[in-house]
Amino acid sequence: QVQLVESGGGLVQAGGSLRLSCAASTTVFSFNAMGWYRQAPGKQRELVAKITRGGSTNYSDSVKGRFTISRDNAKNTVYLQMNSLKPEDTAVYYCNALRWDGSDFWGQGTQVTVSS
Repeated sequence: QVQLVESGGGLVQAGGSLRLSCAASTTVFSFNAMGWYRQAPGKQRELVAKITRGGSTNYSDSVKGRFTISRDNAKNTVYLQMNSLKPEDTAVYYCNALRWDGSDFWGQGTQVTVSS
């Protein structure tokens, strides 16, 4: 069973930065894509950023230019660098991995709170 373990969440002031990490229990090359989603209270879970096996990335319009997704293949880890954070970025952030066979995996979530 694949495990995804997130870390790096916390409380930060508006304008600050955080880096989230998602460590996979298996090689990241077994996944067609890995990504970060977030869910704010009372809202649906939404895609924040995604990186494919080949390294292509895409971002939601709300974070484009502020967040960067990257991957360390040797550490089987995906990162989300979040800069210029805004109060509306407050949410639980989840790591997701879509395996080659269509299986979908989720981490436990990490809270990000941005104070104004």
